[in-house]
Amino acid sequence: MNSDLLRLQPYPFEKIALLKQTVQPNPELPLLSLSIGEPKHPTPDIILDSLRDSLSQIAVYPSTKGTTELRQAIASWLIPRFKLLENGINPETQVLPVNGTREALFAITQCLVDRKKADAKVLMPNPFYQIYEGATLLAGATPVYLPCTEDTNFLPDLDAIDEQTWQQCQLFFLCTPGNPTGAVTPVSEIKKLLALAEKYDFVIASDECYSEIYLDEATPPPGLLEVATSVGNTDFERCLVFHSLSKRSNAPGLRSGFIAGDATLLKSFLLYRTYHGCAMPPQTQTASIVAWGDETHVAENRRLYREKFSAVLDILSPVMDIPTPQASFYLWAKTPIDDIQFTRDIYQQQHLNVVPGSYLSREIDGMNPGKNRIRLALVAELDQCIEAAQRIKHFIEAL
Repeated sequence: MNSDLLRLQPYPFEKIALLKQTVQPNPELPLLSLSIGEPKHPTPDIILDSLRDSLSQIAVYPSTKGTTELRQAIASWLIPRFKLLENGINPETQVLPVNGTREALFAITQCLVDRKKADAKVLMPNPFYQIYEGATLLAGATPVYLPCTEDTNFLPDLDAIDEQTWQQCQLFFLCTPGNPTGAVTPVSEIKKLLALAEKYDFVIASDECYSEIYLDEATPPPGLLEVATSVGNTDFERCLVFHSLSKRSNAPGLRSGFIAGDATLLKSFLLYRTYHGCAMPPQTQTASIVAWGDETHVAENRRLYREKFSAVLDILSPVMDIPTPQASFYLWAKTPIDDIQFTRDIYQQQHLNVVPGSYLSREIDGMNPGKNRIRLALVAELDQCIEAAQRIKHFIEAL
């Protein structure tokens, strides 16, 4: 077997299940969960109707590259959303549909890491989406965890990375808006990262799957391709972005997203995927075309999240230190006691699921940037989020 499998850590939810194994929750309260980041808003009818109407396509083998119509729909969405040049992205060579960003983030790492280099490093934020770490380990590279703390505005400090690490870097995972912090990487930092990628010749993989959930309707988060265009990198050299319909369109079960950017990298990735056998089902492609072409349901989605953020922050801000995120649907709240104890005890006393920040991070040099924080996913309906916030407040006030 692949010996690198032994290097993988349990997923956070496996650790939480073990943590709660010996705990009996309050039987007088129904279970509420703010743990898993699974959207609960209804999937738009236009997507469901398209799926039903296109089921006959199931008799056709799909192309790994996807249909021309889907790649064009994605390009037509990218250009205005991220202020690209007219015809600024080629759907023939710079766009590939994928079965969700999770699959693509893992696969691109296997494709891009040069295993012949024993010192190959992949840089990633800490805390992080655990796929970055697992993909790195199974590609035979070494993960480098970049602490994202309150002192760094919950972003990696690019200036703190030493010369040797940059020289050994093959891939840099950027997550903006961030999971779990909700922090948006500013244009100035993306420009700095682009200059470093050019100097040291590494690829930037920008996970932007939360980009369409933001609090200020007038200021959508910038993206890697947008900033690359602004500095004249219109071929998107060393740049790859990952987007999904899971959060944007409340369709996590559709498993539909895309990767876009550097045509040379995508040519090799297409070859990899052809052998990997991961073509998107035809009916999913048809439904995805409809989804990428509609912004009405996305704006309504943001409105619902803004409503929940406002209500929950009003309840919790008096008793917790919670930075208001710029985007995503998470709160990265500071706990008055150890985050793991907080998670276990609030489940026992209030029958509420949260995620301890320590489980989303790695301890490096004696410091875990997720310690004494919890991630709250505001994915449930408004009344459930309000009830959950009130339970957290009662729990803290009783400490």
